[in-house]
Amino acid sequence: MTDPSILFREALQAAYGPLDWLPVADGDIHRFHVPGDKSGTLNGWYTLYADGIASGAFGSWKAGGTNTWCSREPADYREAEQVRQHIEQARRQREAEQQRRQHKAATLAQRWWKAARRADPAHAYLVAKGVRSHSLRQHGDELLVPLYAGGVLVNLQRIAQDGGKRFLFGGRIKGAYSPLGHITAGKPLCVCEGWATGATLHESGYTVACAMNAGNLKPVALALHGGHPTTGIIIAGDDDRQTDGNPGRTAANAAAVAVGGLVTFPEWPPGAPESLSDFNDLATWSRDHAHA
Repeated sequence: MTDPSILFREALQAAYGPLDWLPVADGDIHRFHVPGDKSGTLNGWYTLYADGIASGAFGSWKAGGTNTWCSREPADYREAEQVRQHIEQARRQREAEQQRRQHKAATLAQRWWKAARRADPAHAYLVAKGVRSHSLRQHGDELLVPLYAGGVLVNLQRIAQDGGKRFLFGGRIKGAYSPLGHITAGKPLCVCEGWATGATLHESGYTVACAMNAGNLKPVALALHGGHPTTGIIIAGDDDRQTDGNPGRTAANAAAVAVGGLVTFPEWPPGAPESLSDFNDLATWSRDHAHA
C-alpha cells in the first residue's frame, strides 16, 4: 500500500506543481511555499491525518478556497463520519490560523499607522497618478493606504515610489476598504478598485470606498449596503479590455446587482490607448494629452 504522504503530495502537486518535500501526517496545520509565489512566502497550508482512512485538506491563503482529499472512498458510515470529522477539524484549524494572522497584521497596521507621518504630496506615485495625498500616511519611502472593516483599521496597502503594491502579511482584505470622504445622507457612494482611481473620483466630488481589487468589490459593496441601506451605491468599475473575460467589468456588474446599485465605467475618447483601464488612467491620459 502506498504511503498516504506520497498520495497526498500527488494531490498537492496536481494543484500547485512540483514539491520537493513530503507532507507530515500529524493532523496539525502546516505551511509551505507555493511554487510560483514570491520567494520566501508560505501561502500554502495543509493538514493530513493518517488514522483510519488517510484524509486531509489543503489550500492557499493567497488564492483562497479549500481542497479536501481522501486516500480512498469510505467503506461504511463509520469511516465516512471519521473523514467528515477530520475535514471539519482542519476547517476549524485553518480559520483559527487565519484569524491569528489577521489579528497580528491588524496590530502591526495600527502601530505603523500611529507612527507614520503625513504622506509627502510630492511622492513619485502621487505625482505619476496626478492625485493629492488626501489622508494617506508614509512609512519610509512607502505610502500607507489604510484598510478598514467594521470601523477598525485591519490592514495597510504599501505603495512604493515605482507603484509596486503589497499588503501586510496575513492581513484581512475581503470586505475591507479604504474610505475617501464621509458617507452622507442623500449623497451616492462610489465603490471602486484601486486607491488612485478612488482619489480621482473623490477629487470630482464623490464619497468613495476603495476595495483594492475586482474580487473585493462585491464584499465591500455588501458590507456598506448593510451599514447604510438608504445610501445609493455606484460601482465605478475598471474596464480590463485587454484581459480575457474583462474581470473588472464582470466583477463590477456583479457587485452592482448584489446591492441594487448603479455601475459606471470610463468612457474612452477616440485615440485613447487600449492599455488604459480605470478612471485614473483616463484622467492622467486626458491631462497629459491636453498638455501635449
